[in-house]
Amino acid sequence: MKNTQSTRIAAVGDIHVKEGDEGKWAPYFRILCEEADVLLLCGDLTDTGKPEEAVVLLEELQHCDVPVIGVLGNHDFQSGMEKEVSAILKKALKLLDGDSVVVEGVGFAGVKGFSGGFGRYKMPAYGEEMNKVYVQEVLREAEKLDGALEELNRQDGGLKKVAVLHYAPVEETLVGEPIQIYSYLGSSYLADPLDKHRVKVAFHGHAHAGALKGNTSGGIEVFNVSVPVLRANGFKVPFYFFEV
Repeated sequence: MKNTQSTRIAAVGDIHVKEGDEGKWAPYFRILCEEADVLLLCGDLTDTGKPEEAVVLLEELQHCDVPVIGVLGNHDFQSGMEKEVSAILKKALKLLDGDSVVVEGVGFAGVKGFSGGFGRYKMPAYGEEMNKVYVQEVLREAEKLDGALEELNRQDGGLKKVAVLHYAPVEETLVGEPIQIYSYLGSSYLADPLDKHRVKVAFHGHAHAGALKGNTSGGIEVFNVSVPVLRANGFKVPFYFFEV
């Protein structure tokens, strides 16, 4: 049962909806709506970024009667039709890309994020122009997240804040993936805004073989809610529930 004294979030990433998936997610959405106040979708909403896949997800979400908030993932860009995919999905959910929304008394800020490495091994914007362009992408994503969280602060300095991403902001939730690809799965550039604005919790996906939970250097809880990770941790209904 829902706890009326708090806001219960259901979070999941990497659902990879395909053509032909009609009816696959509707039963899960019905279940979570009995238990949660808000649904977060942490990227890779479609499998190959085709509008036809987005239409399938749109129909599945008709069975969810709580607010839905999400970000795109790298798979949603695969076909170069992310604008079309976004336009379809916005009919059923609040799609965040450097902006924020307040739902059930909680502030949500979101970005896709990008890769770039962690800690002392973060890639610097140095050397060849292509390398500078690559690193500038994650710096822009971090800046967008910072701006979205700052906007929530301007609305209400005491607002509980939740971050929604696709790429990982910490290394801990990547444990289980080959260490050689950590830098492609996220970046601690994305963790800086989380610590700066003292978010309550952050959710991401992308790392299918990673770990469920980690923390930023400032102690912010971070959860990898990729469907394969949730399945590996015994979640038969693939959503992570968190109360704020």
